Amino acid sequence: MPTIRTNDAETYYERRGSGQPIVFLHGAILDHSQWDRQVDALSEQFTTITYDVRGHGRTGRTRRNPYSIELFAEDLGALLGGLDLEQPVLCGHSMGGCIAQVYAARHPERVAGLVLSSTFGPPVLSRSEWLQRSLGLRSTVPPVRVFGYERVEKAMVGLTELFQREASGDYDAIEALRADAPPMTTDEFVKVIRSVDSFRRSNVDLAAITMPTLVLYGENEPGFVRQHAARFAATLPDVAVERLPGSGHASNLDDPERYTETLERFLENRVDPDQSEALMDESGSEQST
Repeated sequence: MPTIRTNDAETYYERRGSGQPIVFLHGAILDHSQWDRQVDALSEQFTTITYDVRGHGRTGRTRRNPYSIELFAEDLGALLGGLDLEQPVLCGHSMGGCIAQVYAARHPERVAGLVLSSTFGPPVLSRSEWLQRSLGLRSTVPPVRVFGYERVEKAMVGLTELFQREASGDYDAIEALRADAPPMTTDEFVKVIRSVDSFRRSNVDLAAITMPTLVLYGENEPGFVRQHAARFAATLPDVAVERLPGSGHASNLDDPERYTETLERFLENRVDPDQSEALMDESGSEQST
């Protein structure tokens, strides 16, 4: 099982293919397998890296408490350095998109491209968003300690779709992924949820994200995710925005073919192929010396 030390965590990762590196960052309470369909399609043209964020999957629990998106971004930096990945494209979904934007804003010179998938920024844009992101997240903690996060989340998904008419995406696909992954403890669930909640108090300078960026979101996303897609479109210096028809929050699982095709077009058209080739040549020269 390949792992790499990222600060105080032993982080599980998988590396496939060759070419321009793409690092995929999964959403909360998922793991690296969220990206299997995209990796299968893209690893013939690109170097694909997937990994389990601390607290998740095969990386599992760590003693650090509390967690934060900033800590996860520091872990990402340690992963990139440990694997000698220069100028990767970062592709983050939901929580993973929060991690990716924090890292890209802090280190724009180290990132060739950015994909923000079904994600959001720190500021709360409306009262309904505050209810969903803050009160909604924190209210899950007591029942999760009693019933477990799987039962609580399933109930919340049903209520959201019933009363707000917002689709969470292919929940059966999400459940299948979790069934194959190592179980998350309740304590780790609480630390992860609180890290996502605390992100609203973070400061991310979107103007510093100067690399080509693709914003992807599902047609049936929660309203606040759609609002943040519009904010990214208005704020980021070099951005393209794509709405995925019929998809909910699990946009890369709901319609993986359309999602992957959109991602591939961005990689081919917006990431500089000459820069990628130069980096690969440098890597080959270093290995031969």
